[in-house]
Amino acid sequence: MNENRMQQQHWLSSHLTKLGLIAILGLLLLIPLSMIKSVIREREATEKDVDIQMMEQWGGSQTVTGPILNIPVYYYSYDNEDKKTIIKTWLHIMPENLNIETTIEPEIRYRGIYKKVVFQSKINLSGDFETIEKISGEIAKIDWENAVVTIGISDNRGITGNALFSWDKKAYEPQGGVITNDILLSGISVKIPIKERLSSHTFNISLNLRGSKGIYINPIGKNTNVEIQSSWSDPSFTGSFLPTTRNITNDGFSATWQMTHLNRNFPQQWLGKKHNIDIYQIGVDLFVPVNHYQKSLRYAKYGLLIITLTILVFIFLELVKKKKIHLLQYILVGLALVLFFSILTALSEHIGFNLAYLVASMAIIVMVSSYSLAFLKDRKQALLIFSLLTIIYGFLFIILNLNDYAFLAGNIGLFIVLAIIMRVSGKINLEEKGNTSF
Repeated sequence: MNENRMQQQHWLSSHLTKLGLIAILGLLLLIPLSMIKSVIREREATEKDVDIQMMEQWGGSQTVTGPILNIPVYYYSYDNEDKKTIIKTWLHIMPENLNIETTIEPEIRYRGIYKKVVFQSKINLSGDFETIEKISGEIAKIDWENAVVTIGISDNRGITGNALFSWDKKAYEPQGGVITNDILLSGISVKIPIKERLSSHTFNISLNLRGSKGIYINPIGKNTNVEIQSSWSDPSFTGSFLPTTRNITNDGFSATWQMTHLNRNFPQQWLGKKHNIDIYQIGVDLFVPVNHYQKSLRYAKYGLLIITLTILVFIFLELVKKKKIHLLQYILVGLALVLFFSILTALSEHIGFNLAYLVASMAIIVMVSSYSLAFLKDRKQALLIFSLLTIIYGFLFIILNLNDYAFLAGNIGLFIVLAIIMRVSGKINLEEKGNTSF
C-alpha cells in the first residue's frame, strides 16, 4: 500500500516538475521572440527613413491655399508725443466665390524592397473677388498699382510644369515665393495692378502638383466648393469638415465639400497678421492599409499565445495518450514556433503579407508535424497535431483581419479553447500511475 502511494506521489511530482520546466521554457522563448520584435521595429524604422527620403526628393503632403488678394496699405500711426508716422501693412482679401477641382493620380514608386505611394495632381481654382469693405483707421494711401495675388503651396518642389494664371480673362505669369508672410509661408505670387477701387474681378488658376501622403485645401472663400476625385480606392478624409457627398468604389473615389464663411472664424478681409486660416483645412490622405511590418508586429504580440496552445497540445498527448516527450523536443518545437515570426517578416517584404503568412505557417506546421511523427511514432497523433496547428494559425489570421471585431472574436475563440482544455483535463486522473521522460 505504501509502495503504491509512493509510486503515485513520484508520478505526480515528476509530472509537476516537468510542467514547471516547460513553463520556464515558455518564458525563456520570450527572449528570442522579443529579439524578433526588435528586428521588425528596426525594419519598420528603415521604411520610415525611406518615406522621408522620398518626400525630400518627390515632395511631401501638399496644402493649397488661395488665391488671396494682397494690397499694400499705408496708414498714419501716432506715438506718445502725437508724432505722426506712416506705416506700411497689407490688406488681405479673401475670394467671394471659390471653386476648386482636383484630380489625383496615384503612382507606386520603389526604393529597394520598399514600395511607396506618391501622386500627381491637377488643380483648377476659379472664382471672383468683390468690392472691398471700408478700411478702418486713418489711411494715408492704398497702393492699388502694387496689388499681389498669392496662392499658397506648402511644398513648392512639387510644382511641375507651368502654373497658368488668368485674371479677368487676361493671362499673367506667376513668380515663385510669397510677397508677405502674414498668412502664407510659401507658394507663388502674381502682381496684378488695379487701376481703380476694387470691383468684381474673376480668376482662373491651373496647377500641376505632385506630392505624397495626401492633399489638403484651405476653404477661404465666402462660398467654397471643392471637388476631389482619384483612382485611389482607399481614401481617408481628414480636416475640419467631412465631405458633403462622397462615392468610393474599387475604381477610385470622388468627394465634394460645400462651405460658407459662416463655417470659419475669420472675416473676408483684414490688415496685417491677425488670423490663422490653416485650422479649417479639408482634404484627403491616400490611405495605405496596415503595412506588413505593422501586421507582423501585431502577430508577434500573439507569439506567446501560439507557443502556449501548441505546447498544451503536446502536454495533453503526453498525459492522456501516455506519449513520452523529452524536454529537448519541447525546446525544438518552441524554437520552430518562434522562427515563424521571423520567416513571416522576411517573406512579407517580397511577396506580400497574406501569401507570406500562408507560406510561413504551412512551413512551420509541416516541420512541427513531421518532427512530432518522428518522436511520437504515431501517424494519427501527428495528423492531429497538423490539424490543430492549422486551426491555430488559421484562427489567428482570421481574428487579426477582422479589425473592428478582432477583440471580440479573439475572446470568443479563447473561451472555446479554454472550455476544450477544461473538458479534456477533466478526464485526466492525476492519481494514476505513470511514467514520464525528460
